Amino acid sequence: MAFKFANRMDGVKASTIREVLKLTERPEVISFGGGMPAAEFFPIEEMKEVTSKVLDEDGQLALQYGSTDGYLPLREKVVKRLGRVGIKGITADNILLTSGSQQGLDFCGKIFVNPGDLVVCESPSYLGALNAFKAYECQFADIPMDDQGIIMTELEETLRNNAKVKFIYVIPDFQNPSGRTWSLERRKQLVEMANRYDAVIIEDSPYYELRYEGEPQPAIKSFDTQNRVVYLGTFSKTLAPGMRLGWICAGEEILGKFNLVKQGADLQVNSLTQRQVNKYMEMYDLDARIEYLIGVYRKRRAVMIEQMEKCLPKEVKISVPQGGLFVWLEFPEHINTTELMKKALEKNVAFIPGDPFYPNGGGQNSARFSFSAIPEERIIEGITRLGQAVKEIL
Repeated sequence: MAFKFANRMDGVKASTIREVLKLTERPEVISFGGGMPAAEFFPIEEMKEVTSKVLDEDGQLALQYGSTDGYLPLREKVVKRLGRVGIKGITADNILLTSGSQQGLDFCGKIFVNPGDLVVCESPSYLGALNAFKAYECQFADIPMDDQGIIMTELEETLRNNAKVKFIYVIPDFQNPSGRTWSLERRKQLVEMANRYDAVIIEDSPYYELRYEGEPQPAIKSFDTQNRVVYLGTFSKTLAPGMRLGWICAGEEILGKFNLVKQGADLQVNSLTQRQVNKYMEMYDLDARIEYLIGVYRKRRAVMIEQMEKCLPKEVKISVPQGGLFVWLEFPEHINTTELMKKALEKNVAFIPGDPFYPNGGGQNSARFSFSAIPEERIIEGITRLGQAVKEIL
């Protein structure tokens, strides 16, 4: 039967990452695919106590409809945490709680993008964001990066020559997938350029607090003097992704539009979840939890890098991130990582080939590996198998 779907559905494809995640259901597969936190460290016992407290003290409201903005005490706590990344002069009125930061990305497309508009992004960029924006029938201008961030001369040329640019989407800290972190100077330059060409910036920052080395940089939004930077954050990487709780920080005019589309999408974030997270932050030390996770992930990152250096050819370029969840590999040009993936799956190893992260094509010799959810001994075994697959491809 030929159903009459909207034209936009023609461009909506299944996420490569979500497809690979299905493989994790097979216990024999060592999957470096999804950027998942380590489930063995989820605060299960603490959340049992938190949930009981919430229901005992505030049960009726926790199970009732709430405001679209979100639970005020939790929004106030988000404001305090944003102060640490240099975002000052905001109040809870600048915060909208969302069903994970992925919902914020979808709303960015819904609010800003008309069919044929141009979205500027890093090259490569986060596949989940590209898919969210693509649903609104946009085109992409992906700008090359170096180790300092987007190359500004190329960005300016794009902005100068394209009147249909709606926003610039960036992940400045431990970028997904490349692991790169923007320099202070590039952050300032981005805001100056956005001001000059009247562009909105979407700053996606899910990994900021997971830093393993180096000095933290202030958020791009901390340099925002014209309320044109939209900052997206989440509790998924620091508390638990299944709670699906993130936030948008923006100026009044833009945030009002986000509020309207959220009303139409789902009215509000889960009332119980908002109070659970708020109560957790009152009863327990979230910062101490993050520090513990940093210790775990730093070790797993080191094990992965060491094993890659041992098992992969010297020609493979390994990008060592200062934080976050990913290691990015660039193989010699003649190696297609989609084909390598097939060979690796024969050995029960999974990863994400690089080409889906390039909206206009490219990256066939690159790949993303996540170390966060895999114990050290499994990382060693998985990368050993990968090395065998690479040898067979060569």
